[in-house]
Amino acid sequence: MSARIAKLVPYRLSICGLHELDGFCEDGVSHVVSILDTGHGTVEVFERFGPHHREDFRFDDVVEELPGRLLPSEDEVARLLRFGERLAADGADHVLVHCFMGVSRSTAAAAILLAQHNPGREPDVFEALNDIRPRNWPNRAMIGHADRLLGREGALFRAMVDQHRSVTRRYPDMADLIRSVGRGHEVPTD
Repeated sequence: MSARIAKLVPYRLSICGLHELDGFCEDGVSHVVSILDTGHGTVEVFERFGPHHREDFRFDDVVEELPGRLLPSEDEVARLLRFGERLAADGADHVLVHCFMGVSRSTAAAAILLAQHNPGREPDVFEALNDIRPRNWPNRAMIGHADRLLGREGALFRAMVDQHRSVTRRYPDMADLIRSVGRGHEVPTD
């Protein structure tokens, strides 16, 4: 675990996509945040994990209302925050957060868990996120809900926008990826 992450949370935090879950079967994962599309079925790889606590979420990787797609709701982000509250009480050792690609919903969820107990350290949250998953693009709807629920008055959201700008500079192809999924309005133009 990087020193940046250790200053924010007392557990190991990992992020991955669905295709990477096999690599964590023997990794001592104690808690899982599983985020997949609404139509996705059971994830059977978890049967090969050791004992763990898991919270399953089903919503689509969208940031605005679209026909046939389920937008991440404030209620779902509140549920994630409740799960985050239980991590210390449960003695979490290794928390794994995954979504389909390991780029947007999972990185937003991890940022929310990092931000939850670290008010005023929003830029540190995204620096730590870079240590865990350098190619990240946190879902802005999820971050917006968390910003409101945590009472950050826009600080978490602004730090995410700065993060998008930073990721675009480091990985120019990420801008193309985000545009290709209809979220080009999120790509900073400066």
